[in-house]
Amino acid sequence: MNDQISSNIAPNMVFRHLIGGKEVPASDGLLLDVISPIDGSLFAKIAAGTAEDINSAVTAARAAFEGAWGKLTATERGRLLMKLGQIVEAHADELAALESRDNGKPLRQSKADAVALARYFEFYGSAADKLHGDVIPYLQTHFVGVERVPHGVTGHIVPWNYPMQIFGRSVGAALAAGNAVVVKPAEDASLTILRVAQFAREVGFPDGALNIVTGLGRQAGAALAAHPGIDFLSFTGSPETGTAVQTAAARNHVGVTLELGGKSAQIVFDDADIERALPTLVNAIIQNGGQTCSAGSRLLIQRGIFDEVVNAVAERFRALRAGHPEREPDLGPMINKAQQRRVLGYLERARNEGLRILGEGVVAIDAPAEGFYVPPVFFAPVPHESVLSQEEVFGPVLVATPFDDEEEAIRLANGTAYGLVAGIWTRDAMRSNRVARSMRAGQVFVNCYGAGGGIELPFGGFGRSGHGREKGFEGLIEFTTTRTLVVAHG
Repeated sequence: MNDQISSNIAPNMVFRHLIGGKEVPASDGLLLDVISPIDGSLFAKIAAGTAEDINSAVTAARAAFEGAWGKLTATERGRLLMKLGQIVEAHADELAALESRDNGKPLRQSKADAVALARYFEFYGSAADKLHGDVIPYLQTHFVGVERVPHGVTGHIVPWNYPMQIFGRSVGAALAAGNAVVVKPAEDASLTILRVAQFAREVGFPDGALNIVTGLGRQAGAALAAHPGIDFLSFTGSPETGTAVQTAAARNHVGVTLELGGKSAQIVFDDADIERALPTLVNAIIQNGGQTCSAGSRLLIQRGIFDEVVNAVAERFRALRAGHPEREPDLGPMINKAQQRRVLGYLERARNEGLRILGEGVVAIDAPAEGFYVPPVFFAPVPHESVLSQEEVFGPVLVATPFDDEEEAIRLANGTAYGLVAGIWTRDAMRSNRVARSMRAGQVFVNCYGAGGGIELPFGGFGRSGHGREKGFEGLIEFTTTRTLVVAHG
């Protein structure tokens, strides 16, 4: 292993919870192995969080909310967040190396995630004192004001695919709004979040404002979702787990923001600038090995240019390489063995259905044999009813389906249970507006896709993609509620 990735991690290093400003072991002393997807090796251990640990974290967060953290002004909270953003940016290379070792993504992608994390803290730090209220005209004898106030203690269940970015967009917003937080990172990728929590202590966050409990989802995650001391929850993950989280929260009458994935389409019309579109059509599915909720996993291509576009995409796929993150491949490994098997299972099923592989990349010859690598695969044409067109594979698997006209393109794009992101490629401005406004998706991109991460852009979905919004000012508002003040003065 090259020193760039492993230099900051001693063999079998143990990472503990951060609760009430202190690093503490699990209540029963148990640990979980941290396995690198790069080579399948054990390289660290994390505390195996329990319900007791979650309770301790919630108690610490409540004390902070009612104490030192809750007494800070919005401006003071914002300054702390901006300081945190600065220290994250200064340590971006360290965080990138840690993320690549833990998660497997290429170093350049991990570095981009660290920079985005710093930007989230900067954005929400600068927005903290701009949550203004309203005055409502009412009776002449009364003054009525509406103020935005924090929920109190918020819980955050963060997934393994983009731990830094998703931590930034949910926890950054929650802290800016004045909440104290408890975070349960995914057991497969906890380390950068724990490191950022250390930075928060260094810049002066009061004890208990930010608490991290690592461990299994079915134990620590379930305990957090069900805890009666939580006032609001944020969850990103699978629809099935999202249902369990929302059900647990409902028993305590707690609101939840859910971001649950997608099966997003990019629509390519016959007047599109194909050369401009091609790099994005490919990158939108191989980014992070396809382990991206907003991945552009479906291409809908107008029939007249179908062969031209799929042949060009196939040519690019054949040049793709999955490999060791330090070699700067096009994509790294899957997060774990189970995810690798899941993706390979979808590929086997597609072959059994007789679907045609038009382009397939390779696993680099120097990729560690014990790593969890899957080559990127492009199928075309694929029927709209196929499993590959309907289910979220969460891997580097792209399908293409032809369409005849605008009406059919809209029907196909909206024709899954998901509704997270859509892309439209056309030179016709009127068409782009018509189609964009017909999309059942939380974000719609015209002649682009993803727009560089879009910290400022509200993000969330319809249907099986979840509900609520993160990112941008909408994400900040999610972590507040309103209080109406009615004052009689005459």
